Amino acid sequence: MTTVAGVLHGTGVGRGAVVGPVVQVHGAPEIDPQEQVGADAADAHRVMAEAFDAVAARLGEQAAAARGTLAEVLGATAQMAADPALRAQTLARVDAGEPAVAALDAVVDGFAAMFEQAGGYLAERVTDLRSVRDRVAAHALGRPAPGVPVLERASVVVADDLAPADTAGLDLALTLALVTERGGPTGHTAIIAGQLGIPCVVQVRGATDLPEGTEVAVDAAAGVLTVDPDDAVRAAVESRRVALAQLGEDTAPGRTADGHDVALLANIGTAEDAERLVDAAVEGVGLFRTEVLFLGRDAAPTEDEQVATYARVLTALGRRKVVLRTLDAGADKPLPFVTQPGEENPALGVRGYRLVRVAEELLRTQLRAVARAAEQTGTDPWVMAPMVATADEARRFAELAREAGVRTVGVMVEVPAVALRARDVLAEVDFVSLGTNDLAQYTMATDRLRGELADLLDPWQPAVLDLVALTADGGRAADRPVGVCGESASDPLLALVLVGLGVTSLSMAPSAVPGVRFALGRHTLERCREMAAAARSARTAVDARAACLALADADVREVLALG
Repeated sequence: MTTVAGVLHGTGVGRGAVVGPVVQVHGAPEIDPQEQVGADAADAHRVMAEAFDAVAARLGEQAAAARGTLAEVLGATAQMAADPALRAQTLARVDAGEPAVAALDAVVDGFAAMFEQAGGYLAERVTDLRSVRDRVAAHALGRPAPGVPVLERASVVVADDLAPADTAGLDLALTLALVTERGGPTGHTAIIAGQLGIPCVVQVRGATDLPEGTEVAVDAAAGVLTVDPDDAVRAAVESRRVALAQLGEDTAPGRTADGHDVALLANIGTAEDAERLVDAAVEGVGLFRTEVLFLGRDAAPTEDEQVATYARVLTALGRRKVVLRTLDAGADKPLPFVTQPGEENPALGVRGYRLVRVAEELLRTQLRAVARAAEQTGTDPWVMAPMVATADEARRFAELAREAGVRTVGVMVEVPAVALRARDVLAEVDFVSLGTNDLAQYTMATDRLRGELADLLDPWQPAVLDLVALTADGGRAADRPVGVCGESASDPLLALVLVGLGVTSLSMAPSAVPGVRFALGRHTLERCREMAAAARSARTAVDARAACLALADADVREVLALG
């Protein structure tokens, strides 16, 4: 990432482009860690305990008021603020006479070092952990909570990084774009921006040095921020806005130029998300993240609570397809009633489907709830398990699901072993869905948060595409559907490659659907297959994308700013 003549470069999320003034998000105020909290150690203990309680409660309220992915990540952050170990270790040091803020800093630094060493999902939580620290310290000292300032006009929000709690404070009506110096294309800020349809560019070095009020043009498609844009740049931004708005008016089903059907689906996290899709031009839901219902709680929701939520989703979508993912907890989404303590590497531990090893009744209850909701609504939802690694695990999940009354059963392909043995897995289930974010992470052994390793995590990596192809081959051999519900489905150019590899459905943030629909409609299935072959023949991710771009329709390249 470099700065050249008023142009800052980073990694873009989305296709949109905007022009607006910069508003900087300032972090926590400088606090002297030796500053006294309370009159004595006992008083400091009380004040800090109240601060932990207040921050956890506030984050919980924000999670309850939020929707979709934002609700999910806020719920996880609220749990972090309420974490017994974080609280107990801090208060123990306060009781021993250590200044309260210094004690909090020391404990958080210890946890952060442990998370960073573990890598993967836990490393992604360090920003959230430090956000919790800043909020607890500010509350204990009677200072304003850090976060996004009140926006007085439509603005481009710039920050070093944004925690979920910061994103919850955004006035979406006045937020034109998000720009961060850190983070990554699959981090929280990027995912939430994609869900909300807000142009976003991450890893933009020098962005936080921009003075407040500076006019900038943000081009998410190109991953570029232009300082003091001239008339030509402003005209290009307006042209993009008009073109994307026109694409949004097309409500036809997804299909290639020669009539090959490709279902275009939405990723959701809550019943409210589903209800917003009632009039949306999507063919259903390819990923319902049911764990949102479980986050921020001390005990699992009851079977009746789950039935009510699932029935709302199924009612909202009517006869459209709905794919529910069973509880994907563990790693970055710990649940106090089931997470295993002391795991050295939770991202590779007891998470997702593997929870059946320690809490089988939790899965059985969820499956019964889905079956009851299906019966109530007269619908036939598809259900899939995350983090499956073997054909035996797929078979056992299918047995449990069918025993509960679920008729259509599948698994996620996130672990390379499943892609390699897709034929065996598909002999046990009705469908599979590729979670390309985790598949890329596990294939390339790359922490999603490490910006300096973003090239390894690129979904265009030929090795990752090879695994997608193997999975699709297994689907064809077994005559089973193979979907993609990872972020790669939202890239219009990569979507063409996925279809060429044999993927039958694409699920993404609703805001990405128009661009993907447009790209599909301008290319035949044969051209998609040519692109897939070119991508897999390339030596590098950069070469793979360039080869496909050269084969893409000129109008698609221009309208979607594919480069």
